[in-house]
Amino acid sequence: MVRFGRRGVVPFRSAGELDAMAAAGAVVGAALVAVREATKPGVSTLELDGVAEAVIRDAGAVPSFKGYHGFPGSICSSVNDVVVHGIPSAEVVIADGDLVSIDCGAILDGWHGDSAWTFGVGEISEADADLSEATRLSLEAGIAAMVDGARLTDISHAIELGTLAAREKFGRHFGIVAGYGGHGIGREMHLDPFLANEGPAGRGPRLVVGSTLAIEPMLTLGTEETSVLDDDWTVVTDDGSRAAHWEHTVAVTADGPRILTLRP
Repeated sequence: MVRFGRRGVVPFRSAGELDAMAAAGAVVGAALVAVREATKPGVSTLELDGVAEAVIRDAGAVPSFKGYHGFPGSICSSVNDVVVHGIPSAEVVIADGDLVSIDCGAILDGWHGDSAWTFGVGEISEADADLSEATRLSLEAGIAAMVDGARLTDISHAIELGTLAAREKFGRHFGIVAGYGGHGIGREMHLDPFLANEGPAGRGPRLVVGSTLAIEPMLTLGTEETSVLDDDWTVVTDDGSRAAHWEHTVAVTADGPRILTLRP
């Protein structure tokens, strides 16, 4: 049960409920690993969708994306300049040098897991490798800020600082995608509060032990501005620059952040 015991607190769960969410998250992690292993030149994103759905259903879970507001796939498969919400398609065929972002969700015993992973196919450019690593580092910075007593935007600010540090580390500009971010998660995939990927610290509801959020930075090699294609789902960069997306479902514990979507 989601508990709203105090005003101004990010909803929190019991230790047993966090374990149930971790079980759902483990299914997501296994699906992502299987999809990455299957991602090779000549394979369509629709075939990758089938791989993920098989792993999820074989584990006794349900793909949370499939049918969500009419979305047709079990994964979001976002290639190159697609930031998020790419629809799996037989027409989108993976090629050597592609940068692929896979977002996946599963429901197990009523609890949700949600995670995303960006990786290159074959030989990718140094810029693309730096972009994916910068996004991963920004995610790690956000996760580290998810501690008891912090405020929601402490995570947002940590992600932003992680991106700024990555710009220094790699000597590149990484755009923080405007208007998209993380979210609460539990018995539903998307719950309040919305978690921005930048902004000042010290604002928003407080985190307590058991609070759960999906943290998901999205960076580009260029613009921060995006557009949605005519399919009403696919989000692309306005300048055609490549994008990366990393995400984990995370809980606050007395011992620090706990990633609930671990990959085998």
